[in-house]
This record gives sequence, structure tokens and C-alpha cells, in this order.
Amino acid sequence: MKPPRRNTLYTVVAMTVAGLVGAVLAVFGTATSAAAATGLRVTDGRVYEANGNEFVMRGVNHAHVWYPGETGSLADIAATGANTVRIVLGSGDRWTRTSASEVSSLIGQCKANKLICVLEVHDTTGYGEDGAAASLDQAADYWVDVRSALEGQENYVVINIGNEPFGNTGYTGWTEATKNAIGKLRGAGLYHALMVDAPNWGQDWSNTMRTNAASVFASDPDRNTIFSIHMYGVYDTAAEVRDYLNHFVNNGLPIVVGEFGDAHSDGNPDEDAIMATAQSLKVGYIGWSWSGNGSGVEYLDMVNGFDADEPTSWGSRFLTGANGISTTSEPATVYGDVPGGGGGTAPNGYPYCLSGSSDPDGDGWGWENNRSCVVRGSSADPGSGEGGTAPNGYPYCLSGSSDPDGDGWGWESNRSCVVRGSSADG
Repeated sequence: MKPPRRNTLYTVVAMTVAGLVGAVLAVFGTATSAAAATGLRVTDGRVYEANGNEFVMRGVNHAHVWYPGETGSLADIAATGANTVRIVLGSGDRWTRTSASEVSSLIGQCKANKLICVLEVHDTTGYGEDGAAASLDQAADYWVDVRSALEGQENYVVINIGNEPFGNTGYTGWTEATKNAIGKLRGAGLYHALMVDAPNWGQDWSNTMRTNAASVFASDPDRNTIFSIHMYGVYDTAAEVRDYLNHFVNNGLPIVVGEFGDAHSDGNPDEDAIMATAQSLKVGYIGWSWSGNGSGVEYLDMVNGFDADEPTSWGSRFLTGANGISTTSEPATVYGDVPGGGGGTAPNGYPYCLSGSSDPDGDGWGWENNRSCVVRGSSADPGSGEGGTAPNGYPYCLSGSSDPDGDGWGWESNRSCVVRGSSADG
């Protein structure tokens, strides 16, 4: 979405699509990733966890930078069954800067709630058309500045470099600016999966991202970049939705619908087609947004007043309707949600086995993907039993309520404990 006004209410995007050009499309070759050692990664146009489990995003956008006191929304979003949350941050160029410590806390809360964390800088929204917007280069500088909070979190975090980084003016600069930003992050030692938004306020009506996606992907030395299209009024027919998403899938390029709603001032998006097509193609989607919209687009709130018990019609449609979150979202296996297996990493650093049959002699150690694995809950699992012990030697907390300030450290039985999966769990 475009950024809110100074009073934190969202402005209306006035999209001009009458001049839609029929650009000649480049023919994409199949893009195959260079597999990363750890973390979320792209292979053959699909997103995988480090353990080889395919991961399809089913998530919700949350406007943290304008509502920093609403961090309880992460637990509420997780309770819907979502496996991903896309969190709005500020680089300080236009919106209040989200500090490295705040980023670390947000990642810890994502992990505590078993959510994959897509972090995005919103200050870039509409660059070239909106004079207050920051450039992708400025956004890249921000990510480099907060890398201390990001390092080691590759299993849990996707870096969405900049939200809707060009408006309807100067958008031909998107390709080079995106390549340069990717290069800056990789050069700084950030090896996370990256996400890049389309120009034209995210909707790519000019097909700039579609035409140049293959060369942008190839420019990433890690081949670990995901493309994000925002679908509002430009995508008001099922044919347009299918054509755009199929193009990426058919050409082996990773695509996710990073924002969409069921209505908008620039036209009426076909949310049924978006969700159905994403489900049939195994493409991720992240709906806009949990709560806090205003200035005439309050209808994009999924719940009223950040109250999870007050869903709106859009929220009900998105969360529990056909092809919605509750029926299509599958948890990230890094959090070990599959009983007896499901991937993830044991406290001793070995991966959990995906199947108990990998351990035929029953000693708790198995063999998968050409390396040893640990059977969850076995005698070889340092994290089994009540609590268990974190790699830093402190016991895991038995209850998340032991950590009221969300920093990953709790207090139980007269000693410190670590919240499993938090920023303190290392």
C-alpha cells in the first residue's frame, strides 16, 4: 500500500492505467538457485526451508511502524493459522526508524509465534512519483545498518528490500536500482532470502518487473530472490491474475502476492481469483492488512481496532473463506510443528528427522539427506521433555508468559530461562 498521511491514515492510490503499454516480453530461461547452506532459499522457482521442505507463504501484513504498540497482533495473526507475517518497518528516511534492537525483538516474537517474518522498509513507497519517498539504495543502507539483528536468522526471516519502490514516474529505473540493492546486501554479508516488490505502486501494470525478472534474479549471486506483486485494481479479472502469476511459474521464477484486498479505490480486485490461482499454483500470498487502515480504505482492515474477536467482512473472507488462511496454510517445519518429525533444528545443531523411520535401531539418531538427524523427543534430542536446555546452557521456559517484555528471556524456578525459538535462543 501507499504510505499513510502524517496522521497515520492511509492515502488513496490514484492509479492511471489507461496508458498501459503492450511491451515486448523477454523470454525467460528456467532459473535455478545455487542452494544456500542454511535458511529459506529458492530452487527452481520455489521457496524451500533449509531442510528441503517446500514453503508456501500464507500470511498477513501488519503495519508495525505506525502502530508500534500493537505487537500483540503477531500472536493474533498466528492464531488464524497464518504461517507468515509481513511487517512494515521504517528506515528513518520518511517514517520513524525501526532500530536494530526493535528488529531483533520483532524477529523473536515471530519465532515465538512460529511465523516466518517478512520484514519490509515502507519508506520507498512510490519513489519517483512521491517526492517524500526514499530510494532503494537508501533502503539497502538501512538493512546493512541493522544487519546485527538479522545475522543468523536466515531460517526465519525474508528481507523485503523496499515496499512498492517506484510509482508511475521513473519506473524504468526499477531494474537497475533493484540489482544494485541486491548487490549491496550480498556484499554486506546478508545471505537471507530477499524479496523485491514491483514498481507502479507494486502493481507492475507496465510489466517492468515481469519483463526483467530473469535478469534481476540472475544478478543475485546467491540466486535467492523472490518477486512480489501487489494486486489491487489492476487485477480486476481472473484472466489478468492468472496471466501474471502463470508467467512467473511457467518460467521458473519465484513469485508471491505480497499485498491484495477485496476492494480498492483504483478498481475492484478479484480476490477470489487471486486466492484460487495462488492455491492452484502453490504460490504464496499475504493479505493487506490486519488493522489500522483509514482515510477511506478502512475496508482493508481484517479486524476492527486490532481486536481479533472483531473480524471484518474482508477478514472473514480472507481468513476462513474459500482458499483462505485456515484451509490452505501449512506451518513452517523449522518450528517442528509436525509430530515426531517435521524438520527444524535440534538444540545440538543437528536437523530433526522428517520421518521416524530414519532411525531403524531406535537410538534417536537417523540419517536423511546424506547427514545425521535427531528424532524429535528421543533420548538424542536435547530439547525433549519439559523445557529442555538451550544451546547457551540455560533451560527453556515452560511458558511464554515467563517473558512479559518479549526479549526472549524469562524467569522460572528462581532462574533465567530462554523462550524456545526467540532471539535469545542461540
